[in-house]
Amino acid sequence: MQPGIAHELALSRATTLADVHYDLDLDLTRPDMAAGAVRIAFRRRRDAGDLVVDYRGPTLDAVRTNASAVANLEWRDGHLRLPAHRLKGGVNLVEARFTTPIAPTGAAIIRFDDRSDASTYLYTLLVPSDANLLFPCFDQPDLKARIRWRIRAPAEWTVVANARVEARDTAAGSTTWTFARTEPIPTYLAAFAAGPWTEWGSAPTGQRPITLYARKSRRKEVDADTIIKANRDAAHWLETWFGVPFPFSKLDAVLAPAFPFGGMEHVGEIFYNENSFIFREPPTLTQRLGRDATIYHEVSHQWFGDLVTMRWFDDLWLKEGFATYMSARIQAELQPQSEAWKTFYIRNKPVAYAADSTRGTNSVWQPLANLDEAKSNYGPIVYNKAPSIIKQLAFLAGDDGFRRGLHLFLTRHAYANATWRDLLSAVETTSGVSLKAFGDQYILRAGMPRVETRLETRGDKVSRLTLAQSPVRALPNDPGGWWPMKVQVRLGYRDRPDVVLPASFEGDTATVAGAVGLPVPDYVWANDGDYGYGLFLPDARSAAWIAAHVGEARDGLLRAMLWGALWDLVRETRLPPARFAEIALAALPHEQDEQIASLILNRASIALVRYVSEANAARLFPPWEQALAARTQDGALAYGLRKDSLDALVSTARTPAARALLHDDLSGTRLFDGAPVKQLTRWNIVERLLAVGDPGAEALYATEMKHDATPEAGRSAFIARAATPDAAIKRDYFHRYLDDPSLNEEWVSASLAAFNDPDQTGLTRAFLRPALERLEWIRANRRIFFLPSWINAFVRGQRSPDALAEVDAYLSRRPDLPIDIRRKVLEARDELERTIAIRRAAGAKEPA
Repeated sequence: MQPGIAHELALSRATTLADVHYDLDLDLTRPDMAAGAVRIAFRRRRDAGDLVVDYRGPTLDAVRTNASAVANLEWRDGHLRLPAHRLKGGVNLVEARFTTPIAPTGAAIIRFDDRSDASTYLYTLLVPSDANLLFPCFDQPDLKARIRWRIRAPAEWTVVANARVEARDTAAGSTTWTFARTEPIPTYLAAFAAGPWTEWGSAPTGQRPITLYARKSRRKEVDADTIIKANRDAAHWLETWFGVPFPFSKLDAVLAPAFPFGGMEHVGEIFYNENSFIFREPPTLTQRLGRDATIYHEVSHQWFGDLVTMRWFDDLWLKEGFATYMSARIQAELQPQSEAWKTFYIRNKPVAYAADSTRGTNSVWQPLANLDEAKSNYGPIVYNKAPSIIKQLAFLAGDDGFRRGLHLFLTRHAYANATWRDLLSAVETTSGVSLKAFGDQYILRAGMPRVETRLETRGDKVSRLTLAQSPVRALPNDPGGWWPMKVQVRLGYRDRPDVVLPASFEGDTATVAGAVGLPVPDYVWANDGDYGYGLFLPDARSAAWIAAHVGEARDGLLRAMLWGALWDLVRETRLPPARFAEIALAALPHEQDEQIASLILNRASIALVRYVSEANAARLFPPWEQALAARTQDGALAYGLRKDSLDALVSTARTPAARALLHDDLSGTRLFDGAPVKQLTRWNIVERLLAVGDPGAEALYATEMKHDATPEAGRSAFIARAATPDAAIKRDYFHRYLDDPSLNEEWVSASLAAFNDPDQTGLTRAFLRPALERLEWIRANRRIFFLPSWINAFVRGQRSPDALAEVDAYLSRRPDLPIDIRRKVLEARDELERTIAIRRAAGAKEPA
């Protein structure tokens, strides 16, 4: 039998097994290994044949079927095969003892050792198919089960699991925690967390009780009331909007240290990334909204993903896309002043468009032969494209029909499984809108349209306005056709009110009939309100006007999208990156919106650091640094505007004058917000000074190591040191990244950008080939997001044709490379090719 969970095996089990129950006993009192026992009860069809149980832990023994011991176990390649003659039609029972590792990385139970107070914390992370690394099970999403945990841990620890605590029994220095049985849930959502957690709980009268857990060394830093309230408010709003009660017995939250994701939607106990949720310095609006968005996303999963689960991981978008989309709807209702759809655009559309325009893209529905490949399905297509096309779906169906369709979908498939076809069927039923073309073009077809605006005039009047779509890139096996799309088209005027008109594609062209006879506009924007999905490029006349007047758009979403259009023109080599940087420098003093200012700073930083020629860099960096330095000290600006400017200065400083400012920040000579810079910014400054080879950087690093007494000192120092332009240090890091079992995976991910500093390609180029050679090992041994983070850091961190040739050579000599890995490499490879093209057009020299 092949390793992993083959789709064929999953289909067979889903049609012959039902009503699964797990009783799990785990002993967590040893530091490196947990011993356990499992009882699996299930109903089996009489003609089901041999039973296959998934388990790939180190030991398995004492296996019994229906109270009869099993000798001569047939256990290999992660599967235990039990002969049909040992089983019966109806209810069966399988029992076994097992052990499973506890480790900082590469294990189902992750261990975090808090060096600040010598405490240890454990938590599980099983998505998408690591439940069978923890315990013997049927590890597939459509065999939902009721799970009862019984966990023995040191007496001073607290244990949290998917359901409420039923009993605690303490004896001989340990406590056994018994939890109630869960509702039917998939194995990847089974979870526990154990350790000497500190906790907060509050339950206003008549409201849902929520307990928040965090490690005790960080108690003073946790904004517990805000985090608990955001979780509670989101759950309440979703209950009302879906018309479906909260589906599980409890809702708690754990701030997990060294957590490799932003969050994980475990039933009854959401795990959040501790570093993202504990602000080490006063947060900006963008940071606060980011934390809220993660909460809203994970709470939305309690309905989309947990209550109704995709049948197989080919429909991963059903849970991730909807959680992101619903997060924006929650933000729009609970924080109307934040302009949620502007946030949605900034966080999703550019990322989706960048991935979907490469040869590494794939369809939203992603065929999946084996769950071993499911990790690679995570990425911009399910997290960013999927919520974007859902917004178009809601616009096509109408908001009322869409909402009633979601209610029907959730009630039809509660505590069960569904596919994308089930979703569209429900929305078709309630809206009366045919969605076949939508499914064919947005869900089954890879890639996206480029939408060009064609404006024809006669005198000072519009004679014709059309939108034309074509694929951004020709892809193999593309079925062709046109993307159905309903959009709003804005005709913008400086001296009269703008006109917004509807347009719909019924082929590859949409005619904006209402525009004929109107005065010629200053510009046309073909995706007003951001309902369409595609690369919308303004005509040359509109582009010139936008470049000169982008800051004048009063609506926040519109202004963000116009900045996005200018950036798309840079990426299409229609606008020089130096010109974009000039536009940004001119607009920044007038931009008061924190989210848009952050967007401008980010794009201008990329243009200056990665794209512009050496001559333009020498010309533009001094005024760029001076502008940022001035903004950090401008008391008339909001805190977030000043802090984002400080962060941009720290991350891009390169001239002696700018480096001197960073030294002043560290020494306290220069204050920020009336005080010396905080600890996190201090480490970011040290990292930057190390990266540029500043003569005093090593001494500052040593000083900071002594100065920082916070629990995060070790992590911060590890990240900063990765930026050092020293071949020996780079070699040591590269070795440790994958071969040091004591190194937390999250520390590695957090340091990859520093290791691959764009100005150090002369050093990091040597690691490109060995980084590529480890991809299959990484997919097998690391978590979901590690593989794309690794590929993007090492491939997109380069800028030279020589590096591009190295990637192409790797792909050529590996025709057997699994398709999911090949796509990830192609996505990064095409982005590297784009960088080279932009640099060439800008007159930049090839890196040495």
